[in-house]
Amino acid sequence: MSLLWLLLMICAFSGDSGGGGGPGSFIPMAAAEHVRELEVSEGVPIGHQIGFIGEFAHDDSGDSGPPYLIVPVPGSAVDTDLAIDHTTGEIRTKVALDRENRSSYSLVAIPLSGENVRVVVRVLDENDNAPTFPTPIMSIEFPENTPRDVKRTLNPARDYDLGRYNTQRYSIVSGNVNNAFRLSSHRERDGVLYLDLQINGFLDRETTPAYSLVVEALDGGSPPLRGQMTVNITIQDVNDNQPIFNQSRYFATVPENATLGTTVLQVYATDQDAGENGQVEYAINRRQSDKEQMFRIDPSTGLISVNKPLDFETRELHELVVVAKDRGMQPLETTAFVSIRVTDVNDNQPIINVIFLSDDATPKISESAQPGEFVARISVNDPDSRTEYSNVNVTLSGGEGHFGLTTRDNIIYLVIVSLPLDREIKPNYTLSVIATDTGNPPLHAAKDIFLTVTDINDNAPEFEKDVYHANVMEVADPGTSVIQVTAVDRDEGNNSAIVYSLLDTPDTHSHWFQIDSHSGLITTRAHIDCETDPVPQLIVMAQDNGRPPLSSTGTVLVTIHDVNDNEPIFDQSFYNVSVAENESKGRCILKDRLFEKRKTGHKGVGLYMRTKLFFARRGAEALALQHRALKATDRSRQFISSLLLLLLLLLLLLQEV
Repeated sequence: MSLLWLLLMICAFSGDSGGGGGPGSFIPMAAAEHVRELEVSEGVPIGHQIGFIGEFAHDDSGDSGPPYLIVPVPGSAVDTDLAIDHTTGEIRTKVALDRENRSSYSLVAIPLSGENVRVVVRVLDENDNAPTFPTPIMSIEFPENTPRDVKRTLNPARDYDLGRYNTQRYSIVSGNVNNAFRLSSHRERDGVLYLDLQINGFLDRETTPAYSLVVEALDGGSPPLRGQMTVNITIQDVNDNQPIFNQSRYFATVPENATLGTTVLQVYATDQDAGENGQVEYAINRRQSDKEQMFRIDPSTGLISVNKPLDFETRELHELVVVAKDRGMQPLETTAFVSIRVTDVNDNQPIINVIFLSDDATPKISESAQPGEFVARISVNDPDSRTEYSNVNVTLSGGEGHFGLTTRDNIIYLVIVSLPLDREIKPNYTLSVIATDTGNPPLHAAKDIFLTVTDINDNAPEFEKDVYHANVMEVADPGTSVIQVTAVDRDEGNNSAIVYSLLDTPDTHSHWFQIDSHSGLITTRAHIDCETDPVPQLIVMAQDNGRPPLSSTGTVLVTIHDVNDNEPIFDQSFYNVSVAENESKGRCILKDRLFEKRKTGHKGVGLYMRTKLFFARRGAEALALQHRALKATDRSRQFISSLLLLLLLLLLLLQEV
């Protein structure tokens, strides 16, 4: 019966095939049709019943019901995806349906009579597709000085589902350090929810150079399906950081015999910026330091090396100003200080530093210093040690026990006075500071201190003699040298500069003499007189220029030697004598007296008188008086005596006439 029915249907269609329809073109003879719409959810199991073509055939649809001749709409994949029973009109799924691949199926069901049935099977959407980003990883860049709210468009997620099952929102699920970013989205006419990434805070490449955000897209399903994309964000550098040295000050030592090119030390600076902004170049600031170019620095590595021969005696310490500069368009720079100490020899002996505590920082101490008073400050360090103050044993020798060494912390040592000082006994001391490190074998370093004891005015001038004896003729002219006295002051400087003076002693005729204040030479100031004072006594004072001045005195006994400077003196200047003409020869007619000052001894002057008789002469000779004068010591005085006698004789002759 079925076979018969099928043949009849074929014949019916075949009879109309000459009407212009081509092969495979099944156009029903009846022009009228009605539409039968069926719905099925995607993802239903294979064999799931979708519905029946003629389920409502009893209505006024004009459909006679099954059996049907099924004519699929070309390209609708009815044959491959649906199983249609033409005898019952039942439609089932042959494969798992996927709305995203095919959203509907169309076919024409031709009954034996009545209107054809156009069947449309619509596949209903299920949330079977998660939002999907076009790429799992996306990379973008932001300069670190990008302002807030600046956007970058990200690839949006696409969801093949429809409606609420499509992409509904985005979120950042991880990697958003310090909440630096936020998302914004908007949907356009094509139904795609587009995505933007915005700056939410302030970026700092040096703090966070990169971000790896996990962005998640969610649809409206319950539960929602998710898709993720990793957004790698690189923060681009701007030159906002200057180089920073790992030390603000560097210290190094180098022996004075170091050869040219010897490495002294290496400075190191880092710049947190990237690229050329973070590449550091080094240089020595020649305007502020090392104008003699004793050292050079490698601009790339920061290695400082010897550039010219060094000389410890010329310069022991070199201070360098090192500049680190980046290579940015507007370069930033910073500086560090480098102290390079030149050692005297190429070894690792301890280094002794001595600071003298005098007012001018020179090695001296006053002889008035009391025990316990500070002389010098000593600090010692060992170049072999990495610590600033090394474990070095320090001792002091010399000074004959007048100096000692004290310390409280074995770091700073003080030289102190131990015994009283006397510059006049010992004006200089040589102290030796010896530093011994703890190496094996230990190395020693010594430093000599040549200490000068400064003077105070604690000694008065001293004359070479307590009493000086001098001789001078009484006829000496003013300015005649008498004697030179000398006093010695054991102090020094102004404290030993001596000024001489004569004490005013009128009773000893000190006014006859004067003394040179600097040389101590005593000379006559006026005429001296042995008969007045044959041995004047002078008191000489020697005074230094100290503060306060000190003085002492000495005695000078000047012996004045007598000369015949006093002529005899008659007791009267005129004599008148009468004599008889018959006086006998040899009779005394006149007796006179002569006086003369003579030196009688120490401070004594005696008056001596000599008498002379005059006698008359008889005979043929004229009357004459004979007078024998005192013997004079020089011819001038004899002449005076003779003249007086002649005058006297003349007077007598006149009276006789």
